[in-house]
Amino acid sequence: MHILINSAISNAKTNPILSQRYASMAQRISTKHKIRMPYELKIVFCKKCKSFISPGTNSRIRLGRTSVKSIRISCNLCGHTYRKIIHKSNVTKKVGTPLSSYKSPTS
Repeated sequence: MHILINSAISNAKTNPILSQRYASMAQRISTKHKIRMPYELKIVFCKKCKSFISPGTNSRIRLGRTSVKSIRISCNLCGHTYRKIIHKSNVTKKVGTPLSSYKSPTS
């Protein structure tokens, strides 16, 4: 599945029909053999129309500007928009802040 999705991503701009075929083959393999598709492979499919979306060619990715930090992904094929919320644990610490300013849980 990883090989098919990587090939689909690399061929997305040059040959979109072939990349769509590779992605649908990967989906069929996971369904037929009852293998759960990993999260990093799942996010390249639209949740509404189930088609392969590659950033920049047939989808639009925007950063949310509200108090809840999120990524908005819009499918250009069906128009569906969905959000991925970025949790505080996923955000890295500020660069340049000394570690001595952070309190350890034991103290």
